[in-house]
Amino acid sequence: MACAMSPERWTYKMAGVDIHKKSMAISSLVKELKYKRRGFGAALPIKGQFTGLINFGDIALTLCTDGVGTKLLVAKRMNKWDTVGIDCIAMNVNDTICVGAEPLAVVDYIAMDRPDEKITKEIGKGLELGAKLANVDIVGGEIAIMPEIVKEIDLSASCLGFVEKRKIIDGSEVTPGDLIIGLPSSGIHSNGLTLARKVFEENGIDYDQVISPLNKSVGEELLTPTEIYVKKVLRLIKSCKVHGMVNITGGGLRNFVRIKGDVKFEIEDPLPPNPIFEIIAHLGRIDNHEMYQTFNMGMGFAVICPEGEEKNALKMLGKGAKVVGRVTKGKGVAIPSLKIYYKKY
Repeated sequence: MACAMSPERWTYKMAGVDIHKKSMAISSLVKELKYKRRGFGAALPIKGQFTGLINFGDIALTLCTDGVGTKLLVAKRMNKWDTVGIDCIAMNVNDTICVGAEPLAVVDYIAMDRPDEKITKEIGKGLELGAKLANVDIVGGEIAIMPEIVKEIDLSASCLGFVEKRKIIDGSEVTPGDLIIGLPSSGIHSNGLTLARKVFEENGIDYDQVISPLNKSVGEELLTPTEIYVKKVLRLIKSCKVHGMVNITGGGLRNFVRIKGDVKFEIEDPLPPNPIFEIIAHLGRIDNHEMYQTFNMGMGFAVICPEGEEKNALKMLGKGAKVVGRVTKGKGVAIPSLKIYYKKY
C-alpha cells in the first residue's frame, strides 16, 4: 500500500474533529442546563452514563439520542443507503443497554436539502431491520426539508427504554478485581469516519477499490452496519452479575472512564483490531494512542463483571467475546502492552 506524500501523521483533530474542544463544548452547554423538573417523572441523579434516566415509580425510563455522522457521506458516494438505518438504531440501543435497560421505542429524524423518496425508502429499509434486530418499535419521526441550512443528509434518532430501579447498572459497583469482557465489533461502526475518509481521500483511494486484506471494497467495508448488542446483553444480565457496561463509540477507550472515575481499567489482552483499522493506521501513519481514542479497534462493547462470573458471561455473550483485562487501583484506562493511557478530559 502506498502512503500519501505528506509527511504528517494524521490525527482526528487534523481531519476536523477536536475531541478535547468537543468535550469543552459539551461542558459549556451542560453548565447552562440547571432547571430540574418537579414532581413525578423527574430525572434520576445518575451522571456520566450513556443514557439519561427518568423516575417513573418502580421503574426508570431511559432516553438517549445519537446519529450516524459522516458515514452518511460514504453512503452518498456509494449511492447505498439501505444500511445506515441499522447504524442509526444501533447507536441508540447500544447506549440504552449500558444501564441494564431494555430499548422499547425509537423516533427517527432525517434532515435533507430536498425530498428524495428513493433515498428515504432505502433508509427506511435499514431502520426496519435495525428495529427488528433490537426488538424496538419505530413510533414516529420527522423528515425536515431545509435547503438553506442542510447541504447533505443527516440521520439521527432518539430511543426510549426502561429498567427496574433496583436493577439499574450505573457503574457504582465496579471495583478493583473485576474483569473486563470485550465484545467484537463488526468494523468501524459509526465513529471516526471523518478521519477514515480523509485518510483514504488523501491517498487517492476510491471507495470502490478493494485493498488487501479486505474481501470487499473500501466503501462496502466502511458501510458495514454497527453491531447491535441488545439481545446478547439482555440475556446476559438476566443470568449474570454485571457491575458496568461500556459502549465503545466516539472517544474509543475513553468511554470507560465515563462509568467510574476512581478506578483504573487495564486492557491486558485487547481484542484484535479489524483489518480496516490496520489499513487506516498504515495509510495515515496514525499511532496507537490516536487510533484507540478515535476508533473501537475491534471491541465495540464491554462488560465489567466480578471475578467468577466470566465463564457464564462468556457463554451468554457468544462467539468472539473474551476477557480482555481487569479493574485495578488508580484512575483512567490503559493498554500497558501498547504503553497507552487515557484519563477523562
